[in-house]
Amino acid sequence: MLLELAQWLAKDMRVFNVFNYITLRAVLSCLTALAISLILGPLVIRKLTAYKIGQSVRDDGPKSHLTKAGTPTMGGALILLSIAFTTLLWGDLQNRFLWVVLLVTVAFGGIGWVDDYRKVVHRNPKGLSAKSKLFWQSLFALAAAGYLALNANTMPALNELIVPFFKHVAYPLGTFGFILLTYFVIVGTSNAVNLTDGLDGLAIMPTVLVGSGLGVFAYVAGHSVFSKYLGIPYIPGAGELIVFCGALAGAGLGFLWFNTYPAEVFMGDVGALALGAALGTIAVIVRQEIVLFIMGGVFVAETLSVMIQVIYFKASGGKRIFRMAPLHHHYELEGWKESQVVVRFWIITMMLVLFGLSTLKLR
Repeated sequence: MLLELAQWLAKDMRVFNVFNYITLRAVLSCLTALAISLILGPLVIRKLTAYKIGQSVRDDGPKSHLTKAGTPTMGGALILLSIAFTTLLWGDLQNRFLWVVLLVTVAFGGIGWVDDYRKVVHRNPKGLSAKSKLFWQSLFALAAAGYLALNANTMPALNELIVPFFKHVAYPLGTFGFILLTYFVIVGTSNAVNLTDGLDGLAIMPTVLVGSGLGVFAYVAGHSVFSKYLGIPYIPGAGELIVFCGALAGAGLGFLWFNTYPAEVFMGDVGALALGAALGTIAVIVRQEIVLFIMGGVFVAETLSVMIQVIYFKASGGKRIFRMAPLHHHYELEGWKESQVVVRFWIITMMLVLFGLSTLKLR
Protein backbone atom coordinates (compact mmCIF):
# COMPACT_ATOMS: atom_id res chain seq x y z
CA MET A 1 0.00 0.00 0.00
CA LEU A 2 2.60 2.55 1.11
CA LEU A 3 5.10 1.09 -1.36
CA GLU A 4 2.87 2.03 -4.29
CA LEU A 5 2.41 5.51 -2.83
CA ALA A 6 6.15 5.91 -2.32
CA GLN A 7 6.87 4.80 -5.88
CA TRP A 8 4.39 7.35 -7.19
CA LEU A 9 5.88 10.14 -5.07
CA ALA A 10 9.41 9.10 -6.09
CA LYS A 11 8.70 10.33 -9.61
CA ASP A 12 8.97 13.89 -8.28
CA MET A 13 10.89 13.39 -5.03
CA ARG A 14 13.73 10.88 -5.26
CA VAL A 15 13.97 10.59 -1.47
CA PHE A 16 10.99 8.22 -1.54
CA ASN A 17 13.04 5.68 -3.51
CA VAL A 18 14.39 4.56 -0.16
CA PHE A 19 11.17 2.59 0.39
CA ASN A 20 12.10 0.29 -2.48
CA TYR A 21 14.65 -1.32 -0.17
CA ILE A 22 13.14 -4.51 1.24
CA THR A 23 15.31 -4.38 4.36
CA LEU A 24 14.01 -0.94 5.33
CA ARG A 25 10.42 -2.01 4.83
CA ALA A 26 11.08 -5.13 6.91
CA VAL A 27 12.34 -3.00 9.80
CA LEU A 28 9.41 -0.60 9.48
CA SER A 29 7.06 -3.58 9.29
CA CYS A 30 8.46 -4.97 12.55
CA LEU A 31 8.19 -1.61 14.33
CA THR A 32 4.67 -0.99 13.03
CA ALA A 33 3.38 -4.40 14.12
CA LEU A 34 5.08 -3.99 17.49
CA ALA A 35 3.44 -0.60 18.02
CA ILE A 36 0.00 -1.89 17.04
CA SER A 37 0.28 -4.83 19.45
CA LEU A 38 1.46 -2.68 22.34
CA ILE A 39 -1.18 0.01 21.76
CA LEU A 40 -4.16 -2.26 21.13
CA GLY A 41 -3.12 -4.96 23.63
CA PRO A 42 -4.74 -3.43 26.73
CA LEU A 43 -7.95 -2.71 24.81
CA VAL A 44 -8.16 -6.26 23.48
CA ILE A 45 -7.57 -7.71 26.94
CA ARG A 46 -10.30 -5.52 28.45
CA LYS A 47 -12.76 -6.55 25.74
CA LEU A 48 -11.97 -10.26 26.11
CA THR A 49 -12.38 -9.94 29.88
CA ALA A 50 -15.66 -8.06 29.51
CA TYR A 51 -17.05 -10.76 27.22
CA LYS A 52 -15.79 -13.44 29.65
CA ILE A 53 -13.71 -15.15 26.98
CA GLY A 54 -11.54 -17.00 29.49
CA GLN A 55 -9.21 -19.97 29.29
CA SER A 56 -10.36 -23.32 30.68
CA VAL A 57 -7.73 -25.46 32.43
CA ARG A 58 -7.53 -29.27 32.31
CA ASP A 59 -8.09 -30.88 35.72
CA ASP A 60 -5.35 -33.49 35.23
CA GLY A 61 -2.68 -30.91 34.52
CA PRO A 62 -0.16 -29.33 36.90
CA LYS A 63 -1.98 -27.86 39.90
CA SER A 64 -0.18 -24.55 39.46
CA HIS A 65 -2.18 -24.02 36.27
CA LEU A 66 -5.52 -23.90 38.08
CA THR A 67 -4.91 -20.23 38.83
CA LYS A 68 -4.84 -19.56 35.07
CA ALA A 69 -8.52 -20.44 34.69
CA GLY A 70 -10.45 -17.47 33.39
CA THR A 71 -7.43 -15.68 31.89
CA PRO A 72 -8.57 -14.05 28.61
CA THR A 73 -7.80 -16.16 25.56
CA MET A 74 -8.13 -15.72 21.78
CA GLY A 75 -5.51 -12.99 22.04
CA GLY A 76 -3.99 -14.41 18.88
CA ALA A 77 -6.53 -12.29 17.02
CA LEU A 78 -4.42 -9.28 18.03
CA ILE A 79 -1.34 -10.92 16.49
CA LEU A 80 -3.17 -11.67 13.23
CA LEU A 81 -4.60 -8.16 13.04
CA SER A 82 -1.15 -6.64 13.53
CA ILE A 83 0.47 -8.94 10.97
CA ALA A 84 -2.23 -8.53 8.32
CA PHE A 85 -2.48 -4.74 8.59
CA THR A 86 1.29 -4.24 8.67
CA THR A 87 1.95 -6.61 5.76
CA LEU A 88 -0.63 -4.86 3.62
CA LEU A 89 0.82 -1.50 4.66
CA TRP A 90 4.50 -2.15 3.88
CA GLY A 91 4.45 -5.15 1.53
CA ASP A 92 4.49 -5.29 -2.24
CA LEU A 93 0.87 -6.17 -2.98
CA GLN A 94 1.86 -7.46 -6.43
CA ASN A 95 3.92 -10.25 -4.85
CA ARG A 96 2.17 -13.61 -5.11
CA PHE A 97 4.18 -15.28 -2.35
CA LEU A 98 3.22 -12.57 0.11
CA TRP A 99 -0.46 -13.19 -0.60
CA VAL A 100 -0.08 -16.97 -0.27
CA VAL A 101 1.49 -16.71 3.19
CA LEU A 102 -0.95 -14.04 4.34
CA LEU A 103 -4.02 -15.95 3.15
CA VAL A 104 -2.82 -19.23 4.69
CA THR A 105 -2.19 -17.42 7.98
CA VAL A 106 -5.64 -15.86 8.03
CA ALA A 107 -7.33 -19.12 6.94
CA PHE A 108 -5.70 -21.16 9.70
CA GLY A 109 -6.45 -18.36 12.12
CA GLY A 110 -10.10 -18.71 11.14
CA ILE A 111 -10.01 -22.42 12.01
CA GLY A 112 -8.51 -21.59 15.39
CA TRP A 113 -11.05 -18.84 15.99
CA VAL A 114 -13.97 -21.24 15.46
CA ASP A 115 -12.31 -23.78 17.75
CA ASP A 116 -11.69 -21.21 20.51
CA TYR A 117 -15.14 -19.68 20.12
CA ARG A 118 -16.86 -23.02 20.66
CA LYS A 119 -14.71 -23.72 23.70
CA VAL A 120 -15.12 -20.43 25.54
CA VAL A 121 -18.48 -19.14 24.34
CA HIS A 122 -20.45 -22.33 23.78
CA ARG A 123 -18.69 -23.99 26.73
CA ASN A 124 -17.82 -26.99 24.58
CA PRO A 125 -14.48 -28.27 25.96
CA LYS A 126 -13.72 -30.15 22.72
CA GLY A 127 -14.29 -27.11 20.52
CA LEU A 128 -14.06 -27.95 16.84
CA SER A 129 -13.89 -31.71 16.39
CA ALA A 130 -10.51 -33.17 15.47
CA LYS A 131 -11.87 -34.44 12.14
CA SER A 132 -13.36 -31.07 11.23
CA LYS A 133 -10.19 -29.25 12.21
CA LEU A 134 -8.02 -31.59 10.15
CA PHE A 135 -10.40 -31.33 7.20
CA TRP A 136 -10.20 -27.54 7.04
CA GLN A 137 -6.46 -27.54 7.68
CA SER A 138 -6.00 -30.04 4.87
CA LEU A 139 -8.21 -28.05 2.52
CA PHE A 140 -6.30 -24.79 2.99
CA ALA A 141 -2.89 -26.48 3.00
CA LEU A 142 -3.62 -28.37 -0.22
CA ALA A 143 -4.95 -25.19 -1.84
CA ALA A 144 -1.68 -23.41 -1.02
CA ALA A 145 0.35 -26.42 -2.15
CA GLY A 146 -1.56 -26.60 -5.42
CA TYR A 147 -1.01 -22.93 -6.16
CA LEU A 148 2.69 -23.12 -5.39
CA ALA A 149 2.99 -26.24 -7.54
CA LEU A 150 1.75 -24.21 -10.51
CA ASN A 151 4.77 -21.95 -10.09
CA ALA A 152 7.14 -24.92 -10.19
CA ASN A 153 7.08 -24.80 -14.00
CA THR A 154 8.91 -21.46 -13.95
CA MET A 155 10.96 -22.17 -10.81
CA PRO A 156 12.33 -25.74 -10.89
CA ALA A 157 13.81 -25.33 -7.40
CA LEU A 158 10.31 -25.55 -5.96
CA ASN A 159 10.26 -29.20 -6.96
CA GLU A 160 13.44 -30.06 -5.06
CA LEU A 161 14.07 -30.99 -1.44
CA ILE A 162 17.18 -29.06 -0.43
CA VAL A 163 19.51 -30.79 2.01
CA PRO A 164 21.41 -28.32 4.24
CA PHE A 165 25.20 -28.51 4.68
CA PHE A 166 25.53 -30.02 1.18
CA LYS A 167 25.82 -27.48 -1.63
CA HIS A 168 24.80 -29.72 -4.50
CA VAL A 169 22.51 -32.23 -2.79
CA ALA A 170 18.84 -31.85 -3.70
CA TYR A 171 16.24 -34.53 -4.27
CA PRO A 172 13.64 -34.07 -7.03
CA LEU A 173 10.10 -34.29 -5.67
CA GLY A 174 7.89 -34.01 -8.71
CA THR A 175 4.54 -32.24 -8.55
CA PHE A 176 2.85 -34.85 -6.37
CA GLY A 177 5.80 -35.09 -4.01
CA PHE A 178 5.97 -31.32 -3.68
CA ILE A 179 2.26 -31.04 -2.86
CA LEU A 180 2.50 -33.86 -0.34
CA LEU A 181 5.54 -32.36 1.37
CA THR A 182 3.95 -28.91 1.46
CA TYR A 183 0.79 -30.34 3.01
CA PHE A 184 2.66 -32.09 5.82
CA VAL A 185 4.92 -29.11 6.51
CA ILE A 186 2.07 -26.61 6.79
CA VAL A 187 -0.35 -28.80 8.75
CA GLY A 188 2.40 -30.34 10.87
CA THR A 189 3.96 -27.01 11.84
CA SER A 190 0.56 -25.51 12.58
CA ASN A 191 -0.32 -28.28 15.03
CA ALA A 192 3.19 -28.37 16.49
CA VAL A 193 3.05 -24.71 17.50
CA ASN A 194 -0.43 -25.29 18.90
CA LEU A 195 0.83 -28.16 21.09
CA THR A 196 3.70 -26.00 22.33
CA ASP A 197 1.38 -23.20 23.41
CA GLY A 198 0.84 -24.46 26.95
CA LEU A 199 2.86 -22.10 29.17
CA ASP A 200 3.09 -18.33 29.43
CA GLY A 201 5.25 -17.10 26.55
CA LEU A 202 6.43 -20.57 25.60
CA ALA A 203 5.19 -20.66 22.00
CA ILE A 204 5.37 -17.03 20.93
CA MET A 205 9.09 -16.39 21.47
CA PRO A 206 10.27 -19.48 19.54
CA THR A 207 7.83 -18.47 16.80
CA VAL A 208 9.41 -15.01 16.64
CA LEU A 209 12.92 -16.49 16.57
CA VAL A 210 12.16 -19.10 13.90
CA GLY A 211 10.18 -16.56 11.85
CA SER A 212 13.09 -14.14 11.96
CA GLY A 213 15.47 -16.89 10.90
CA LEU A 214 13.25 -17.79 7.96
CA GLY A 215 13.12 -14.10 7.07
CA VAL A 216 16.90 -14.19 6.55
CA PHE A 217 16.53 -17.21 4.26
CA ALA A 218 13.72 -15.45 2.36
CA TYR A 219 15.86 -12.37 1.79
CA VAL A 220 18.82 -14.42 0.55
CA ALA A 221 16.65 -16.70 -1.63
CA GLY A 222 15.10 -13.66 -3.28
CA HIS A 223 18.47 -12.04 -4.04
CA SER A 224 20.12 -13.40 -7.16
CA VAL A 225 23.67 -12.47 -6.10
CA PHE A 226 23.48 -13.64 -2.50
CA SER A 227 21.70 -16.88 -3.36
CA LYS A 228 24.30 -17.76 -6.00
CA TYR A 229 27.18 -16.94 -3.65
CA LEU A 230 25.73 -18.98 -0.77
CA GLY A 231 24.65 -21.86 -2.98
CA ILE A 232 20.92 -21.83 -2.26
CA PRO A 233 18.07 -21.79 -4.82
CA TYR A 234 17.15 -18.41 -6.26
CA ILE A 235 13.40 -17.88 -5.83
CA PRO A 236 12.39 -14.60 -7.52
CA GLY A 237 9.97 -12.69 -5.29
CA ALA A 238 10.73 -14.67 -2.14
CA GLY A 239 12.65 -11.74 -0.66
CA GLU A 240 9.40 -9.87 -0.07
CA LEU A 241 8.52 -12.40 2.61
CA ILE A 242 10.99 -10.69 4.93
CA VAL A 243 8.37 -7.95 5.28
CA PHE A 244 5.88 -10.54 6.52
CA CYS A 245 8.51 -12.04 8.83
CA GLY A 246 9.22 -8.58 10.21
CA ALA A 247 5.53 -8.10 10.92
CA LEU A 248 5.37 -11.52 12.58
CA ALA A 249 8.35 -10.70 14.79
CA GLY A 250 6.98 -7.30 15.80
CA ALA A 251 3.47 -8.58 16.47
CA GLY A 252 4.86 -11.53 18.41
CA LEU A 253 7.09 -9.39 20.62
CA GLY A 254 4.22 -6.99 21.26
CA PHE A 255 2.00 -9.89 22.26
CA LEU A 256 4.75 -11.31 24.50
CA TRP A 257 4.59 -8.09 26.52
CA PHE A 258 1.19 -9.25 27.77
CA ASN A 259 1.74 -13.00 27.47
CA THR A 260 4.88 -13.24 29.58
CA TYR A 261 4.58 -14.83 33.03
CA PRO A 262 2.12 -14.29 34.63
CA ALA A 263 0.15 -13.97 31.40
CA GLU A 264 -2.58 -11.39 31.04
CA VAL A 265 -3.82 -13.05 27.86
CA PHE A 266 -3.34 -16.29 25.90
CA MET A 267 -3.15 -16.51 22.13
CA GLY A 268 -5.43 -19.54 21.83
CA ASP A 269 -5.75 -21.70 18.75
CA VAL A 270 -6.54 -18.64 16.64
CA GLY A 271 -2.96 -17.52 17.08
CA ALA A 272 -1.07 -20.81 17.43
CA LEU A 273 -2.56 -22.55 14.37
CA ALA A 274 -2.09 -19.45 12.23
CA LEU A 275 1.50 -18.76 13.21
CA GLY A 276 2.53 -22.38 12.74
CA ALA A 277 0.97 -22.46 9.28
CA ALA A 278 2.75 -19.22 8.39
CA LEU A 279 6.13 -20.65 9.36
CA GLY A 280 5.48 -23.81 7.37
CA THR A 281 4.42 -21.93 4.25
CA ILE A 282 7.43 -19.63 4.33
CA ALA A 283 9.78 -22.59 4.76
CA VAL A 284 8.25 -24.31 1.73
CA ILE A 285 8.55 -21.21 -0.47
CA VAL A 286 12.21 -20.62 0.39
CA ARG A 287 12.91 -24.40 0.11
CA GLN A 288 14.14 -24.80 3.68
CA GLU A 289 11.82 -27.44 5.11
CA ILE A 290 14.68 -29.33 6.77
CA VAL A 291 16.08 -26.12 8.24
CA LEU A 292 12.62 -25.38 9.69
CA PHE A 293 12.75 -28.82 11.29
CA ILE A 294 16.09 -27.87 12.86
CA MET A 295 15.22 -24.33 13.98
CA GLY A 296 11.82 -25.42 15.25
CA GLY A 297 13.32 -28.25 17.30
CA VAL A 298 11.28 -27.29 20.36
CA PHE A 299 8.06 -27.61 18.34
CA VAL A 300 9.26 -30.97 17.01
CA ALA A 301 10.13 -32.26 20.50
CA GLU A 302 6.75 -31.20 21.89
CA THR A 303 4.92 -32.96 19.07
CA LEU A 304 6.99 -36.14 19.29
CA SER A 305 6.44 -36.29 23.06
CA VAL A 306 2.68 -36.39 22.50
CA MET A 307 2.94 -39.01 19.74
CA ILE A 308 5.31 -41.22 21.74
CA GLN A 309 3.18 -40.90 24.87
CA VAL A 310 -0.03 -41.89 23.08
CA ILE A 311 1.53 -44.80 21.18
CA TYR A 312 3.31 -46.20 24.24
CA PHE A 313 0.24 -45.72 26.44
CA LYS A 314 -1.88 -47.81 24.06
CA ALA A 315 0.79 -50.44 23.41
CA SER A 316 1.72 -50.92 27.08
CA GLY A 317 -1.80 -50.99 28.45
CA GLY A 318 -1.71 -47.69 30.29
CA LYS A 319 1.96 -47.02 31.05
CA ARG A 320 3.63 -43.68 30.34
CA ILE A 321 7.10 -42.60 29.27
CA PHE A 322 6.64 -38.98 30.25
CA ARG A 323 4.93 -37.90 33.44
CA MET A 324 2.70 -35.80 31.22
CA ALA A 325 2.65 -34.66 27.60
CA PRO A 326 3.38 -32.32 25.88
CA LEU A 327 6.98 -32.20 27.03
CA HIS A 328 6.82 -28.89 28.89
CA HIS A 329 4.32 -30.38 31.36
CA HIS A 330 6.71 -33.27 32.02
CA TYR A 331 9.41 -30.89 33.18
CA GLU A 332 6.94 -28.97 35.31
CA LEU A 333 6.00 -32.17 37.11
CA GLU A 334 9.71 -32.94 37.47
CA GLY A 335 10.00 -29.82 39.61
CA TRP A 336 10.97 -27.10 37.15
CA LYS A 337 9.23 -23.77 37.65
CA GLU A 338 7.13 -22.56 34.74
CA SER A 339 9.45 -19.63 34.07
CA GLN A 340 12.43 -22.02 34.03
CA VAL A 341 10.83 -24.27 31.44
CA VAL A 342 9.91 -21.31 29.24
CA VAL A 343 13.26 -19.51 29.34
CA ARG A 344 15.24 -22.74 28.86
CA PHE A 345 13.12 -23.63 25.83
CA TRP A 346 13.76 -20.11 24.51
CA ILE A 347 17.51 -20.61 24.91
CA ILE A 348 17.36 -23.95 23.11
CA THR A 349 15.40 -22.37 20.27
CA MET A 350 17.88 -19.53 19.96
CA MET A 351 20.72 -22.03 19.68
CA LEU A 352 18.82 -24.07 17.07
CA VAL A 353 17.99 -20.97 15.01
CA LEU A 354 21.64 -19.95 14.99
CA PHE A 355 22.56 -23.49 13.98
CA GLY A 356 19.98 -23.33 11.19
CA LEU A 357 21.36 -19.98 10.00
CA SER A 358 24.83 -21.50 9.88
CA THR A 359 23.67 -23.68 6.98
CA LEU A 360 23.72 -20.55 4.84
CA LYS A 361 27.50 -20.69 4.79
CA LEU A 362 28.37 -24.23 5.82
CA ARG A 363 27.73 -25.91 2.48
